[in-house]
Amino acid sequence: MKQENCIIRSEEKKDHRAVENLIRESFWNVYRPGCSEHYVIHVLRDDPAFVKELDFVMEKDGELIGQNMFMRTVIDADDGRTIPVLTMGPICITPDLKRQGYGKRLLDASLQKAAQLGFGAVLFEGNIAFYGKSGFDYAAKFGIRYHDLPEDADASFFLCKELIPGYLDGVSGVYQTPQGYYVDDADVEAFDRQFPYKEKRKLPGQIFE
Repeated sequence: MKQENCIIRSEEKKDHRAVENLIRESFWNVYRPGCSEHYVIHVLRDDPAFVKELDFVMEKDGELIGQNMFMRTVIDADDGRTIPVLTMGPICITPDLKRQGYGKRLLDASLQKAAQLGFGAVLFEGNIAFYGKSGFDYAAKFGIRYHDLPEDADASFFLCKELIPGYLDGVSGVYQTPQGYYVDDADVEAFDRQFPYKEKRKLPGQIFE
């Protein structure tokens, strides 16, 4: 696992299109034919919930190879409180360097910075097999439910990590996805036409049509 000449830094305005292209390459045909994540980050940068201090890119030998970003959101607690938390993503590593440790390094550094800034917990949708290595667990173990998900539905995709130990003690409630993540398909299509053509393919394992 070689990670020499690798740095993590804040995203700058000059990086925007390169980051969007990186995200597009990383997510294309993974969860659906094509992808929307590159448009999502394009929109989220102007969202009031976007945390500019937690918007990162990773470079290797001067080349952009990864990115991660965070958004503020809340848990609507069952006792009436509103609990501030973070959500995360899109996060990605260039396809050629996946499964070589770069993603975990970027993730762990991002989470460390979020903790230093005083944020209490991160909740988001992901694979426990990867994110569990960085301290995430099933959100259900913290008493947190995913909005609009039936009680008997599989919630194993919904993960949580406390950045402040005990931050969610005594909290149960419903996590709210920031509205900025919900984008219109027509807007995605229009934005995607700014990039080089890529074939959309329906593949096994995709979770959206």
